[in-house]
Amino acid sequence: MSVKEALRQLHEVSPDAPFLALGQTIFWDEPMKAGIALASKRQGYSRRFVAGVHDTDYFAKLPSGKKQTGKFKAFTHNDTTTKGLWSAAGEFSTLFGSETVVSKESLVHAGLKIEKLRKARPDLLDEATEAWGWRGIVSLDDSPPVSAELPLKPVFQELRSTFDWALENALASLTGDSKAQAEELADELRTKLCDALEADPNPTLSSFYKRLLPEFYNFAAGIEVDLDVATTTELLRFNRLTVHLPRFQLLDAFLNPQTKSLAAEGYDQSIHGSGLYDLKRFGTGAIPFDLVVPGKGRGTIRLGNRGLVVMTRQPLFASLKKPVESVAELAEIIERKFGADCTLVGKAVTLIGMLAREFVFVFHEGASSYVKHSRKLHQELAASGLSLPMNPILRVRYQAWDGLQVACSWLHLPEPFQRPFGTEELCAPSFAARWKAVGEEQTKLLGKLGDLKRQIDLIRFLEGEVGGSWSCLAREYEGLHSELEKLKKDVDELAAKRHALYAKIKALKAKRVELEIAKGDHFRTHIFEKSADSAESDRRVGFEKQIESVISEIEVARRQVKDLMRQQRELAQAPDVLKVHDRRRSIEMEAELKRLRLIRDAVISSKGLQNANLRPSAWWFPLVCPDGLWFRETVDAAQCYLEPLV
Repeated sequence: MSVKEALRQLHEVSPDAPFLALGQTIFWDEPMKAGIALASKRQGYSRRFVAGVHDTDYFAKLPSGKKQTGKFKAFTHNDTTTKGLWSAAGEFSTLFGSETVVSKESLVHAGLKIEKLRKARPDLLDEATEAWGWRGIVSLDDSPPVSAELPLKPVFQELRSTFDWALENALASLTGDSKAQAEELADELRTKLCDALEADPNPTLSSFYKRLLPEFYNFAAGIEVDLDVATTTELLRFNRLTVHLPRFQLLDAFLNPQTKSLAAEGYDQSIHGSGLYDLKRFGTGAIPFDLVVPGKGRGTIRLGNRGLVVMTRQPLFASLKKPVESVAELAEIIERKFGADCTLVGKAVTLIGMLAREFVFVFHEGASSYVKHSRKLHQELAASGLSLPMNPILRVRYQAWDGLQVACSWLHLPEPFQRPFGTEELCAPSFAARWKAVGEEQTKLLGKLGDLKRQIDLIRFLEGEVGGSWSCLAREYEGLHSELEKLKKDVDELAAKRHALYAKIKALKAKRVELEIAKGDHFRTHIFEKSADSAESDRRVGFEKQIESVISEIEVARRQVKDLMRQQRELAQAPDVLKVHDRRRSIEMEAELKRLRLIRDAVISSKGLQNANLRPSAWWFPLVCPDGLWFRETVDAAQCYLEPLV
């Protein structure tokens, strides 16, 4: 449904609940939600819009655990050295880019001889599989803090330089009259970062993002957006003054003696088969909630009869006089032991239900893969009589590239898109009209490449589809193939003669065995312990001569085999033949490298563009279309739906 219709339906079911837009970074798609805030106001609704920094997760670290110099560093995401990389609080996508890794599985599916390439060029797959136009900052420390407590200054230089990389690459994708204005807007963004740094003497990453959130919302929308700004640490501050808030009612279900076993069972059922940990994996007495203790970190809460444990890196303990049976009791214990500034945050599945009690989450299509498990949890709880009223999620599905039809800009396509689009430069409306068809064509291309099993078929395909030097290479390869076929015929003839000799030797050996047996039988029958006459002696000599003759024939045949093997080896290893083999292998390697490039470009131009289409970085919009038409068209054309949690 349209944004207008979705807001109308939302007003009917949740008229007073504020919007909540939570994100770990300001540099990605979160500020696009300014369009929802503006649309709601235009339709006359007074619903508050809360833009929040999700700052209770640990800052990302490098998954490989390899030691690196420095404290923070931006990495690309590939399917080899940085496989498993996760960087939510410090990720950046330049124009057209997304975190779409070109997986090794997709390379193999499209026919790439991956082991052949790996042996020839061991590091090639690092670059070939990396997500185009995306970088993520990680901590090089083994124990980074949660984002709320991460001092800004050590990470600021890497943040700024990575954002500069994203800006410069975006500007390189623009051409024509509007590029000068885009450069001015990029400088404006750089200034905003520096101003926010200087505005606070001791900023954290969280406070930095919180200060910049309204700036980025306003920048994306082109006008001031009426919103409140918060952080997860503020929204979920847990003490005796906040414990009454509805957001902590879900927690109470896991503490109340009447309901906690049902709640725990419902949680485990909701994540069954997902790969997420059930509660037993967190330890005895664990509940699906974490506590963030200032200066100590974040850890799972475990409750016993006489004690409470917070599983931070260095576990924290609090003694109990009796088991905790309510949120009020838990708040009193935590505040007394750890202070009033702790944050109690649900794990991925329970966090959504905590805040959906009071807020309407605004999620872009594809965001938060945990929603289905959260919904299952609340359905399990409701079936057990523990139903909690939940506001629905407002899902927003953009068609950002379609929205370029209203822009007047000219685009200089980055290299991976030039062959798929068949041009280096095109106007924004042309991109809008063609990107889906290009994606479909590239998806079909991946299928065609996967069907090309033989090298000759791949080279003929490249001749027909790519042309250029591949026409010459195809003719050369056909000629080399013919030469090697002739060589193969000659080698096969020698091999056939050799195999015939093997058969002859086998028959001669069998004949020798027969003669040896006959000779032995004759000896035992006519000579052993007997007076043999001359005729029998002559017969024995005859056996010996026949055996010697067979042995001689075997030796001759063996020499012939060796001679044939020498001829075959000389034929196969002749300098001219080796040159033909080397040249053929070189052409085959060129063909596989070209296949690799075609696969990579196809994935980036299909799946990659689609991912960027659904979740574009908000700051792209003013740079590409300074008059704001692209942003407004994208928001106005968005499709929405309400996603229930119960």
